[in-house]
Amino acid sequence: MNISGDGILSSAYLVVGYVDSRLPVNPLQAPFRSAWNYMLSNYTKFQIATWGSLLVHELVYFLFCLPGFIFQFIPCMQKYKIQQDKPETWEKQWKCFKVLLFNHFCIQLPMICGTYYFTEYFNIPYTWNSMPRWYMLLSQCFGCAVIEDTWHYFLHRLLHHRRIYKYIHKVHHDFTSPFGMQAE
Repeated sequence: MNISGDGILSSAYLVVGYVDSRLPVNPLQAPFRSAWNYMLSNYTKFQIATWGSLLVHELVYFLFCLPGFIFQFIPCMQKYKIQQDKPETWEKQWKCFKVLLFNHFCIQLPMICGTYYFTEYFNIPYTWNSMPRWYMLLSQCFGCAVIEDTWHYFLHRLLHHRRIYKYIHKVHHDFTSPFGMQAE
């Protein structure tokens, strides 16, 4: 029996295509399509790629941090804290928040601005009809997560190098008690 990568991949596409044909139509597709088309007709590609990406990043990041932030100051939740002997303070939270805002707007925003030039260089369309199917989008997100986690791991190891640790990365280790906001 000859099993090739192409045969397995073709079979996977067939299975995904079959599952896709059996799924009901997404009820949110029409509102998303009209919102996307409204955005395309009222904003430039540059605005969508930069400010849209930044807005989505900030909203998602801080909304995910919010429950952990609230829970750490609720007394009945303290029993679930991993490091009981390291209390959290508003001062540490405020310091972390200021560092995060600096990082988001002075480091990440310039990189996000590069997204527009990336999409233009590779001629990536913005139209609704050119969007990939759900399974392609899911696999691309998974691939991006693997790549991002890999480079983040090696970059983090590099930032522990003795010649640059005290200048760049030491801020990350100023917070001795783990909390959600410091994760980034």
